[in-house]
Amino acid sequence: MTRNQRTPSQEDLETLSRQLGRPVRDVVEIGARCVCGNPLVATTAPRLGNGIPFPTTFYLTHPVITAAVSRLEAAGLMTRMTERLEQDAELAARYRAAHEHYLQMRDDIGERSGTGPVPEIAGVSAGGMPTRVKCLHVLVGHSLAAGRGVNPLGDEALDAIAEWWTPERCYCDGAWDTAGEAPSRDLSRHTRTQGLTAEEIEAKRAARRSARPAGTDTNDEGDDMDGSNSTIRVAAVDCGTNSIRLLIADVDPAAGTLTDVVRQMRVVRLGQDVDATGRLAPEALERTFAATEDYAAMIREHGAERIRFVATSASRDAENRSEFVDGIRARLGVEPEVISGDEEAALSFAGAASVFGDTGAARTLVVDLGGGSTEFVLGTADGVTAARSTDMGCVRYTERYLRSNPPTEAEIAAARSDVLDQIAQTLETVPLADADRLVGVAGTITTVTAHALQLPAYEPGRINGAELAVDQVTSAAQELLAMDRDSRARLPYMHPGRVDVIGAGALIWATIVDRVHELTDGRVATAVASEHDILDGIALSAAR
Repeated sequence: MTRNQRTPSQEDLETLSRQLGRPVRDVVEIGARCVCGNPLVATTAPRLGNGIPFPTTFYLTHPVITAAVSRLEAAGLMTRMTERLEQDAELAARYRAAHEHYLQMRDDIGERSGTGPVPEIAGVSAGGMPTRVKCLHVLVGHSLAAGRGVNPLGDEALDAIAEWWTPERCYCDGAWDTAGEAPSRDLSRHTRTQGLTAEEIEAKRAARRSARPAGTDTNDEGDDMDGSNSTIRVAAVDCGTNSIRLLIADVDPAAGTLTDVVRQMRVVRLGQDVDATGRLAPEALERTFAATEDYAAMIREHGAERIRFVATSASRDAENRSEFVDGIRARLGVEPEVISGDEEAALSFAGAASVFGDTGAARTLVVDLGGGSTEFVLGTADGVTAARSTDMGCVRYTERYLRSNPPTEAEIAAARSDVLDQIAQTLETVPLADADRLVGVAGTITTVTAHALQLPAYEPGRINGAELAVDQVTSAAQELLAMDRDSRARLPYMHPGRVDVIGAGALIWATIVDRVHELTDGRVATAVASEHDILDGIALSAAR
């Protein structure tokens, strides 16, 4: 194999998958190679096989280079480069020329790959070009693929990482896991062969309506939703990748408010190994069914009139989800709804928005960070305007990337690179730069907040509504990532079920907060934690 060979071989694709810790997709060329022949940069088609536009043509894959570039970003180099672009007209002109070169190379790739023009990303390159620097990994990938003299800031970044990587040497030995088979299973929810169709979702809803337990009112005409002041007692169950939660609440349908009666959470790790095997493990199902039996007893004890059971990422991805559905139906008497990512996002926003009060025209970005997926939802007081569900979460990324205790720099860099990739894809449907404020929900974010506040115990009253500056979130995340398992377990606010996965969750949250801060040009300078999330949204929807 020659260093200049562009067409990827099967060996190249397996190496790329090993480098990234996940199967690569739509790689059409190798943009740059190590002196030994291994890939450094994957050249990706401008439109993925599932139809999604993909502006990041040159994707930096080598863990050593990725980690080195991450060090530069952490040291604030992107901010300094952006400031220089504002002050140095010559540099700005060269950088704009690099932007045009990137677009031309992407068009050429599209033509060679058969993708053709992609109007959705016409004129949009990557990395912040042509006026800002938002991702050094993109600029370095461009410089490696195009050669020196094309992207001035990419070249500068290459010079700056010479302490850790230079093109004259091979740094591949031990840089990634070469044992066993390369990752080959793509569990992306955006593929057309996975997830539920609208017809399937509606069929499940119809089955749920006809499968209410004895004594539960199923007659819509008798629901007392005629505008009276009567409250309705509902039970909401949120079954995610890591935990299963119950909320029994009294809902005022007219006001859209709820009062807690019971709120419980059990860590059952339903998503155990599902990212690797594609199946729900027998022991994970057993834990989930046991918790459901306990919840069913509480629901009967408190006399809930309506029940809604919502399942999200892990059960949506699993091949054997029928076992899960049958088991829940037998224990609770209702059909579990394996909801789509879009509905999950809308429910999360409704739950968070229930405590906003009158927000007027303020555009709120709600981020719901779970075990297997993260939802980005942008909306106002009038409702959701854009949403996207992504396949990243604290359990998924712990199993995929952060295998060491504590994780290594290379593992952290690889995970962060993937988070940035997911954010880039989110931008295709959710205009994150339009947000006026950022609200985070779910256990990972509330735990990071508790750590930043150094609480003596987990105190929901102090966590709910707490507002942290970007650097506070970053600092808390870095501390949690640097701890070993025993140190995290000793934290007074740490739930035992989050000890193993909080590092990955903290990394994801901090990267999102930092990126939104950049995209909004600093307008969003804080992040608010909310104890009200998808569970509250499920309860409100059950009352409606």
